[in-house]
Amino acid sequence: MSTPAAPTRIIIDTDPGIDDAMAIIYALASPELEVVGLTTVFGNAHVDTCTDNAIRILDIAGRHDIPVAQGAGRPMAQPYRGPADYVHGVNGLADAPLPAPSRAPHPLDAAHFIIDQVLAAPGEITLVPVGPLTNIALAMLLRPDLPEHLAGMVIMGGNAFVPGNASPAAEANIINDPEAADIVFGADCPIVMCGLDVTERTVMTSAQIASINDIDNDRARLAAAILPFYRDFHVSRGGPDGIHVHDSTCISYLIAPHLYGVQHHPVRVDCGQGVGRGKTWPSLRHSLATGPWGNRRNVAILTEVDGPAAVALELERLAR
Repeated sequence: MSTPAAPTRIIIDTDPGIDDAMAIIYALASPELEVVGLTTVFGNAHVDTCTDNAIRILDIAGRHDIPVAQGAGRPMAQPYRGPADYVHGVNGLADAPLPAPSRAPHPLDAAHFIIDQVLAAPGEITLVPVGPLTNIALAMLLRPDLPEHLAGMVIMGGNAFVPGNASPAAEANIINDPEAADIVFGADCPIVMCGLDVTERTVMTSAQIASINDIDNDRARLAAAILPFYRDFHVSRGGPDGIHVHDSTCISYLIAPHLYGVQHHPVRVDCGQGVGRGKTWPSLRHSLATGPWGNRRNVAILTEVDGPAAVALELERLAR
């Protein structure tokens, strides 16, 4: 009888955020994954709020063993655009009444925590950033050799062949720090881009959200408390009768990559100050993969998805 594969070891870099919370509890419920730590960044809320929320989520899941390291509070080269209260609530988690976090964050900042964990287990750790990419870029600037010690990165962010959601050109995580994103997409390690090309084609319906109320565990109770706020935002903006599944797409890809179709292209990020700022640009012609795209390895850009199967998998894991 064959020995089960060892779980993939991951660090989730996150700005919780309702969809971040869903991705975290999904990962914790998936035996294929070992969550080594959470690192926090500004984005959906101020970084202090995101750190408190990351600890709260782990408290609710009973995972006091997983460290949380606080990271960047602003982008590398621009002011912070501010919290997305209208999407996630003032407290980042739908303004649900939640207990205070049980502990302080790890003594290391996020970039140094990432470096320490990766260098202690070279080739074993996959970074899963589901917020702005500032912490990852800072870690790479501190240790330019960091990518060669990674198993890879699975990134929620960007839009290759579809419009943006934070501007007509750009996706929210990328526009929050385009300079950081351009550094990260140039890393010399395997990178998977889980962007709007697939996340906006993955819909958890209102009926499926309502069904979470029937699941009897603390993780599901958290999901049931926060998802209606997120659903109401989508509906108010003319979206689906439900939610787009953004951050959880990284987890679905890690445990069920067969649900996705992929194209491979090097990627640059528009760091200008015009209307295209934050756009992720794949080089679509091999002959043009020079100049600004030169010396960049291909990124695996998710372009196709079995959305219903991905949502069913996440709900199945939530019920465990």
